[in-house]
Amino acid sequence: MRIAIIGSGIAGLTCAHLLSRKHEVTVFEAEQWVGGHTHTLDVVWKGQRHAIDTGFIVFNDWTYPNFIRLLDQLQVPSQPTEMSFSVHDPIAGLEYNGHDLNTLFAQRSNLLSPGFWGMIRDILRFNRQALADLDNQRIDASTTLGDYLQANRYGQRFIDHYIVPMGSAIWSMSRADMLHFPLEFFVRFCRNHGLLSVNQRPQWRVIKGGSRSYVAPLCRPFAERIRLNCKVYRVSRDEGGVTLVSAAGTERFDNVVFACHSDQALALLENPSNQERAVLSAIDYASNDVVLHTDTRLLPRRQLAWASWNYRLGGPERAPAALTYNMNILQGIQAPTTFCVSLNQTALIDPAQVIARFQYAHPQYSVAASAAQACQEQLQGQQHSYFCGAYWGNGFHEDGVVSALKVAAHFGEQL
Repeated sequence: MRIAIIGSGIAGLTCAHLLSRKHEVTVFEAEQWVGGHTHTLDVVWKGQRHAIDTGFIVFNDWTYPNFIRLLDQLQVPSQPTEMSFSVHDPIAGLEYNGHDLNTLFAQRSNLLSPGFWGMIRDILRFNRQALADLDNQRIDASTTLGDYLQANRYGQRFIDHYIVPMGSAIWSMSRADMLHFPLEFFVRFCRNHGLLSVNQRPQWRVIKGGSRSYVAPLCRPFAERIRLNCKVYRVSRDEGGVTLVSAAGTERFDNVVFACHSDQALALLENPSNQERAVLSAIDYASNDVVLHTDTRLLPRRQLAWASWNYRLGGPERAPAALTYNMNILQGIQAPTTFCVSLNQTALIDPAQVIARFQYAHPQYSVAASAAQACQEQLQGQQHSYFCGAYWGNGFHEDGVVSALKVAAHFGEQL
């Protein structure tokens, strides 16, 4: 069969990799690079070349089994990394790094702060209580994180300086939107990733040479069938198949796989069904301004508080997530300067220290979005159409692979 795949992120590439075994696939990519959020840049600094990731960076050995199996099949090596998280509040004059006891009290005055100790007590209480409520099925599907925090009288320091910034950093959501995040989704994710335990945590890893190292071997079976800078404008369907209109013209296919974001898929469909419209429109997206730079002023003031992920408070609650990744820590970069990737803080960065700038969109989860995710299988195969993407899960690489495997299974293919 002739199969069109729209989008070259991890979901689209995994799908194409599997379906190309027996079918003629054509991958349409609107951008000038393959990989979607997997986007590694070569930076030459003082004569040394560094491959720095700007989108997808880390995975772990607990919750990425299918992605790891894919890497193993492709013989792509990885290396362990440190996953640490800091919060810096310039207005309150607070900063800490949760990596260990020394970094937790990088700001030594916190040792004598009743509010800081209260936050730590609330962290331990939330870890116990939320896990027990999940395991005993005491969390209603309509309950939000904000509902739960209020009902159980968690302190404002815990809310403002820990749980909400952590969620905002993970899903690139505003702090206000995090309070409307579905609680069951949140707690299950945190449990599965070891975030509700002080001691038992997964080993996080990065791909050697940058995340792009898996893209070429994954694409090898269908590399000549990838069309870059080839935006799709419209997809119409009939009993005989699919008509796709793109920058390359009008073409016919037997089937189409939408491996783009759900809102993009809906916009491409000429006549979406009522169910397609309801499900695909239920997940909102937020665009995040991402800058690769060397301005360390965006990191905590004390170097002991520098972490892999560094959340900066101070803006409005509805402002997008303000986060800086320390790429030297994450990728083990040995360099005399610190390379940073910052989200939504462009105005604070010294323009002379900017290396590159991008826009990445991330799904924004809600109670309605969680309900829509349950309808994934109901859409597959209707009118020769299939849908995959990380938005069907938690929004990460493993979810993209899993969604692609579900589509591939309809064609009798598996990893």
